[in-house]
Amino acid sequence: MRILVVDDEKIKRVTLADDLAGEGHEVVTAADGQQAADLLDREVFDVVITDLKMPRIDGMELLKRLKANPEHEDVAVILMTAYGSIPVAVEAMKLGAFDFVTKPFRNEDVFPLIRRIEAQRGEDDIGTPTAIEPTEPGASPVDELDRQVIGSSEAMKQVKRMIKISARTDANVLLCGETGAGKDLIASVIHRHSHRQKAPFVKTGCTLFPATLIESELYGHQEGSFTGADQSRKGRFEQAEGGTIYLDDVDDIPLEHQAKLLRAIEEKIFERVGGNKLIHADVRIIASTKLNLLDKIADGTFRQDLYYRLDVLRIRVPALRERREDIPALAGHLLQRIARGQDYRIDDDAILLLTQHHWPGNVRELYNTLERALLVSGGHITREVLQSEVGGLTSFQPAVNPTIVETAAGSVAADAGGFKAAMEFAEKQLLVSALEACGGNKTAAANSLGMKASTFRDKLAKYGLK
Repeated sequence: MRILVVDDEKIKRVTLADDLAGEGHEVVTAADGQQAADLLDREVFDVVITDLKMPRIDGMELLKRLKANPEHEDVAVILMTAYGSIPVAVEAMKLGAFDFVTKPFRNEDVFPLIRRIEAQRGEDDIGTPTAIEPTEPGASPVDELDRQVIGSSEAMKQVKRMIKISARTDANVLLCGETGAGKDLIASVIHRHSHRQKAPFVKTGCTLFPATLIESELYGHQEGSFTGADQSRKGRFEQAEGGTIYLDDVDDIPLEHQAKLLRAIEEKIFERVGGNKLIHADVRIIASTKLNLLDKIADGTFRQDLYYRLDVLRIRVPALRERREDIPALAGHLLQRIARGQDYRIDDDAILLLTQHHWPGNVRELYNTLERALLVSGGHITREVLQSEVGGLTSFQPAVNPTIVETAAGSVAADAGGFKAAMEFAEKQLLVSALEACGGNKTAAANSLGMKASTFRDKLAKYGLK
């Protein structure tokens, strides 16, 4: 590979170039973005590794120039950035950067990125799909993601954008959101779309283990290291070698164990409990939290340095009540899973009722509600079933005062496209009800449904409403 290293910090520029050359690459250096731009006008490179903040032309501007020039659009760009500039680096990923590394970093941390670029170039040459391609024949990557993550609301569109960015990089990801919102699903989807998809995805529920066992669960232990350790055992980091480790509810890791986790993330090494052999950890970290970690930092129960290591790419997973327009499609998806091929029906007004509940338990509560409803209804879910026969739904709290508009169809079968019609009917009636409840004020109606005003207007136009 022919690589251009751009950094106004001479020591980093020279040492990184030397180490890349030692890996067999042809390396050229530039002291700032302007010098790099001049070189790119005259020479061809496969990869540009550039610092973000530099005099004259910075890394972001250099990236924009590369992507705007058809002669350089295939050049892979890796950004070097400090923690304070991570949001800018994320924006650079949206503009087409291949990946970024956060300073300080070891030069060898760049080697896997170069190997990934080489692998993808080789796959493209022989027509083999890359890791981000869908697994089902004839499907596009977008279709695949839409099948895995249900929802077309603005909030979920942003989640999907961040999933795509996260899948292209090995940067750590922090998933933030309420319990039951779907953070586990997002973590697994990122892994399945990443270059690590063929390696293990290992979930660790940090809430599940007492403080005395969490270290053993994460890093393993040697035989005899504590009472009951009758044989050596690999921990989750070793089990996830080459793949992804998902730290669910990372906010529950006790403070006394956070330093070792920080070391495993920063230096990619650890020791088993009772052992002294250093073990290398080639894993990608995805963590989730149900709490605001900044609050835990303020009260002294979470390390600030660990937070900044985890919070490289952040994805906020919205609560279900914040994306009510997704509920009809989500309910249809969940019912298909629950029914497992059995026939079922759900009435239009039952779907409408689902869109009006507050859903404190989020998607998990919706799943359980639909499962109970299907069981007690014998396969025909009505509004009455949801309100009376299924326990716990007396807490339905409409966002607006809905006027249910009856249709001649009454209820719609789930097959032959009927459920799609039911969902569209429910969505249309929800829009009508919100407008009526708010006296025709579109902005107020949009707010009552948790929608952006622009999204609300688009949906009105979709159904021919004014």
